[in-house]
Amino acid sequence: MPLPLAPKGPLDKMSFSDLGLSQKVLDAVTATGYTEPTPIQAQAIPEILARRDVLGIAQTGTGKTAAFTLPMMTLLEQGRARARMPRTLILEPTRELAAQVEESFNKYSVGQRLDVALLIGGVSFGDQDIKITRGVDVLIATPGRLLDHFERGKLLLTGIEILVIDEADRMLDMGFIPDIERICKLVPFTRQTLFFSATMPPEIQRLTETFLHNPVRIEVARQSTTASTITQRLVASHGQASAKRETLRRLIRDAEELKNGIIFCNRKSDVHIVYKSLSKHGFNVAALHGDMDQRSRMAALEAFRNGTTQLLVASDVAARGLDIPEVSHVFNYDAPHHAEDYVHRIGRTGRAGRKGTAYTIVSDSDAKVLGAIELLIKSKIEFDGPDLANLPPDEGERRTERGRGRERGERGERSSRARREPRRAREPENVAETDDQPDEHVARETPRAEWPERQERTERAPREERRERPRRDERRPRDRDDDGPTPKGLGEHVPSFMLRSVKLPPKSPEPEEAETAHETED
Repeated sequence: MPLPLAPKGPLDKMSFSDLGLSQKVLDAVTATGYTEPTPIQAQAIPEILARRDVLGIAQTGTGKTAAFTLPMMTLLEQGRARARMPRTLILEPTRELAAQVEESFNKYSVGQRLDVALLIGGVSFGDQDIKITRGVDVLIATPGRLLDHFERGKLLLTGIEILVIDEADRMLDMGFIPDIERICKLVPFTRQTLFFSATMPPEIQRLTETFLHNPVRIEVARQSTTASTITQRLVASHGQASAKRETLRRLIRDAEELKNGIIFCNRKSDVHIVYKSLSKHGFNVAALHGDMDQRSRMAALEAFRNGTTQLLVASDVAARGLDIPEVSHVFNYDAPHHAEDYVHRIGRTGRAGRKGTAYTIVSDSDAKVLGAIELLIKSKIEFDGPDLANLPPDEGERRTERGRGRERGERGERSSRARREPRRAREPENVAETDDQPDEHVARETPRAEWPERQERTERAPREERRERPRRDERRPRDRDDDGPTPKGLGEHVPSFMLRSVKLPPKSPEPEEAETAHETED
């Protein structure tokens, strides 16, 4: 049975005051400059305030974070948190998303007494334990660090009133679904669950059916669609890494109205390589990937947000949910392995109705991935310049091939000439002319016919040496007196007590012998 959809009304004329938020929250929203809610906010906030489970599906950049933070602050105005027992729990797949949600609470909770704690990796356990011990209203965490605190006995989840699972499809990609299932079993059965995701694969659908109770489904956009404000283009390139980096530099230099941009790579090692290449060519660039420590990651992200850094080379850790409002360009240095990741990557630009541009560099090996992306978004992406079929040959590759061909030709000519020219045996007098050479050189230059005895000895030596060569055990000097055969399995290192002679007790007579001896005594 399909889930009930939230009622749709005249959303274009709705304001935040019509959603049922408290006055303190409305004042905070007005102070930030927002006047009208986005479609997902307008439909989700009344349902959350009514204490219903919500399944929200919307593309990136539509305001999902505020859709659950604003009503949560209204619901948390009543009641107090107890030590080690948070009232609400928000699960995020990455540290950056968790820190971003914390910023949202700090921005909207002005004038309210809400305690917020952030549990993420890369930060000391001690500082986090202190916040939990004091009691928090809102706990924002990544699944791994949350379970670490729970297993150490520093956290109780029996007081959770509202559970939020954000970016659920990213949780699936990162392998957090088993952790999510365990956490859902630890929190009370009567909690309110809010589930938000940009896509709804079958695994996520199964999770919602298991842990959501009669949820209302809010879908403000078709799944896996891209914003209409984003201009998408493909750029053909040769598969060599050097050619792709050259294509990327050309795109950055020729991009129109480039304010800033995010460059996505599939592998962390490629992030480092592209970062070093762009830095070498004079670009203002920073790097962001999962192997960096938390302080470096936050510093790189903050420098990109405030405009200190123009370009950010990142892995997919920056593809989900990061709210950087004014990103003008996205460059996919690698076509993503999964088609859903393409939607999230280019969703970093064109946010909140702004215009954006997304370039994806593709080669012949990306044909299958490209087909999956176009099938997912139900749209064909045009090439910027020549397509793969009309791509001119790479000059560097042609020079390399010409060099290889010339080398192969010269090597083939030398070998054929060597086969055509018969080997000329050197005369003995030629050896006398080279008396200044070492003896081994003279022996090598002398024809083998002049050394019949040496030839026979050389041919016979290997077989005779194998026959006459002493065994390895016989060549090794013994460190002890030879008192007999070596016990099997111990080799040369035999304990001395095992080599001592043992006196056996006298053998007891057999029964028949004993009787005979007794008769003889009689």
